[in-house]
Amino acid sequence: MVELIIDGQTVAASPEQTLLVAASAAGFDIPTLCFHEELKPSGHCRLCVVEIGSGPQTRLVSSCTYPVEAGLVVQTASEKVLAARRMVLELLLARCPSAKPLQKLAAAAGIEVPRFGTQNPEELCILCGQCVRACHEVVGVDAISMAGRSPEKHVSTPFEEASAACIGCGSCAFVCPTGAIPLEDKDGVRRIWHREFKLQACTSCGNYIAPIYQLQYFSEKWGIPYEFLATCKDCR
Repeated sequence: MVELIIDGQTVAASPEQTLLVAASAAGFDIPTLCFHEELKPSGHCRLCVVEIGSGPQTRLVSSCTYPVEAGLVVQTASEKVLAARRMVLELLLARCPSAKPLQKLAAAAGIEVPRFGTQNPEELCILCGQCVRACHEVVGVDAISMAGRSPEKHVSTPFEEASAACIGCGSCAFVCPTGAIPLEDKDGVRRIWHREFKLQACTSCGNYIAPIYQLQYFSEKWGIPYEFLATCKDCR
């Protein structure tokens, strides 16, 4: 364990932790939109910036990617930090003015109307990349990716068509911080990414569990009998 100072308080942390994890574990509130404990940190949204160093030698870093260091002095809510976060929030809110999480964070930061105009009031994607990383790192199918270049950059299936690699698991939609990925389960069918997936009903209680295609994929990948996966956790 190493000791560092966060907002004037001495905190013990593992050298393998990032500043965000260490600070959050110690009770400090640092906002973030692109961090998920099951994914590798990426620093895309930049909301989690903190100020490190002391005196005139300080700088802003993304706390989700910066490793803990012994003796490091960290400020999570200095004026420089708050100003940087407000700017990030204004830019994100200009891109996605209808995103509820952004509206909530902006209100907490005292932002009522962003100074920057918006081109698409219905846009919800903040390009954090969590969906793409979940598909690649956790599921391992790479059904979606980032496509295009700014300002046309967006998340997409290959060639904007139904992806043969998609298993309908919905991991991308579940980790999305703004609800930008439409997912609908209705009448035993899941609809996502231009495809429809038939849902497996629990062989015991009859409640729908997950897409059949997803359970088949996990059965083959992990060597688990399909019959086991086709029974919900409450009935096993």
